[in-house]
Order: sequence, then structure tokens, then C-alpha cells
Amino acid sequence: MGGQGREAKPDNEAPGAWPELRAWLKANPQHLLSDHELLTEVGLKPADNVVAFGPAALSRLEAAVKRESGARRAVEHVARANFSAQAQTHVTVLDLLESRNHTDLATRLDHACQARFGLVAAGICLERPGPAPFGWRLLEPDAITRLLGEHGLQRLGPADHQGALFGARGQEVQSMALVRMALWSGRRDALVAFGSPDPEGFTPDMGAELIAFVTRVVERVADRWPVLDPRA
Repeated sequence: MGGQGREAKPDNEAPGAWPELRAWLKANPQHLLSDHELLTEVGLKPADNVVAFGPAALSRLEAAVKRESGARRAVEHVARANFSAQAQTHVTVLDLLESRNHTDLATRLDHACQARFGLVAAGICLERPGPAPFGWRLLEPDAITRLLGEHGLQRLGPADHQGALFGARGQEVQSMALVRMALWSGRRDALVAFGSPDPEGFTPDMGAELIAFVTRVVERVADRWPVLDPRA
């Protein structure tokens, strides 16, 4: 209200032209270096004719260091987790190679995935028609194509068809990984199903190299022995 006065300048606006002021400070640095009070107020301090970082500048530097350290720790954590998963995978593979028959192979796979990876279950599934070894699960014809697609090799993500894939333990499965197999020279379509109790245990953006490696081992070991009894 009242008469119109001159518009006030913002508090943070430098008086005069900043390029001129900056050029003057560069040409006359002794004025800034000798004003200890001003340097302290802006968070700087002189030391042997060098302007050193003061508390405000140090706090910014420390924040940057903490961010870098946090990122480095995250990378190290992922690296340790990957190394541990690879080591557990290799132990599992050695165990699978000791299998004595199809049933023993399925049992070893299931127990190893529960004990070493915290899964609910891991099972070998085989499509009808035809028999399946004891301890394996039989699926309806074309079930694998419906689950993985016509040429799909693997699928990671939310769980469905848990009962058909995991039996009674299927209700505990919240996410799953499925990897296709072709057994006995490709005559039977099959897959290995891994079930996790964690909804984020298997996600579509997750790498599948380790579970694919385990599945290839299962495939090779299973091919050691044919299913001989057509009435099984």
C-alpha cells in the first residue's frame, strides 16, 4: 500500500555486474584472502595463501564421499552374493553328478535347492504321453508350450500352475523359474521348475545363467538312463 517505491533487490543478487566483480577478485585475490571474517562466513579459510575448504565445503565433500562409498559397498555386496551363488551352484552340480538313478537325481535336486538356495522346491516335470520316473511330475500334453511359449527356453516371474509343477508344496511358491529340457535325444519335452517362497525371488529381469546351467546338468545326467517300463 502507499506510494510506489523502487523495487527491492533479492537478497542473493550480487551488487553490480558479476563478471566484473569476478574479474576484479581474480586480479586482486589479496583482498579476499586477507578478509578472514568473510572467508569464515562463506565456509572457507586461508592456509598458506591457499583457500582451503571450510566446514560448509567439507560437509558437501563428505556427502559426496558417503555416496561414493555407499555405491561401492552396494557393488561389493552384489559381487559377494554372485560369488556365493556360483559356489553353491558348483557344489550342487557335483552332488547331481553323483546321482544313481532318475529318482535319486530328482531327490538330490530338490534337497540341494532347498538347502543351498532357500527354495520351497525344485522338480523335474515331463510331458505325457509316456511314463515318468518315480519322483518326477507328469504334465498334460503341450503344457510346456503353454507355460513357455512355442520356442521359449525359460521363464522367471510370478507363480502359476503351482500344483501341477510342485504338488502339495505349490501353495508356498510365490515366484518361480522354469527352464525347458529335451530328454532322450529330444523325444520327450521336459522342464525343471524352481519355486521360491519370495515374490521377488525370481523376476523377469533377473539373469537365468545359473539356473540354466543347473538344468543343463540335470538334462545330461537324466540321459544316462532311459525310462524302460512303458507302464510306469
